[in-house]
Amino acid sequence: MSFPQRLAALRKERGLTQQQMADTIGVHISQLRRYEAGTTQPTIEVFRRTVLALSVSADMLLFDEGERGPDDRLKLQFEAISKLDDKEREALETVISSVLHMHDAKRWTQAATKRDSLPVQ
Repeated sequence: MSFPQRLAALRKERGLTQQQMADTIGVHISQLRRYEAGTTQPTIEVFRRTVLALSVSADMLLFDEGERGPDDRLKLQFEAISKLDDKEREALETVISSVLHMHDAKRWTQAATKRDSLPVQ
């Protein structure tokens, strides 16, 4: 489902008319209709007010279910981690952060190497 479809569906689930929604987020009804038709997108500030008005997360309005977040295998591991004590969780957080930093460093090194190997014009 696309953003315009999710916006319209959530508005309707909340029992709001287009006019009520437009008033709540501070836009003209014709602008809200454009958002729901997909012909234009809200500014970040209007998007923020929309999320608050609908009482949903930004992710819920932007992404399909399962489009973001870990795959099923990692979800199971994260569930298991939640059962660990504070010290064990902290140790795992440190390991995860370290691996992510190593990954970023590798990416930056590869990008710099690629950039340095480009011919000078």
